[in-house]
Amino acid sequence: MILAALIGVLAGLAAGLLGIGGGALFVPALVLVLDLPPLDAQATSLLAIVPVALVGAARQHRYGNLRLRDGLLVGGLAVPAAALGVVIVNAVPERAIEVGFAALLLWVAAQLVRPQAAPA
Repeated sequence: MILAALIGVLAGLAAGLLGIGGGALFVPALVLVLDLPPLDAQATSLLAIVPVALVGAARQHRYGNLRLRDGLLVGGLAVPAAALGVVIVNAVPERAIEVGFAALLLWVAAQLVRPQAAPA
């Protein structure tokens, strides 16, 4: 439990500081540190993200950085998409899910280090 709590604190801190998705940190940490199967780690991460996202959104709303309409649209569409994702992940071999998630993390990492154009 202490390791799980430490993972939560560190991933939440990094997500808040860097604006990155906590799942990109939670899932690998749960797999590598707590030895959870990848599918269990992904499901656990989805649940753990809910309070983190709510707190982050509330704080950013106070700063005037939240576009509520867009957030509600994205969140509303994410719910049925997540349900569809559960159906798909249970039909696909676990190794394919692992490789797909690793590829996604590599793409995200490449986007983070890619030089950005200066704002106009």
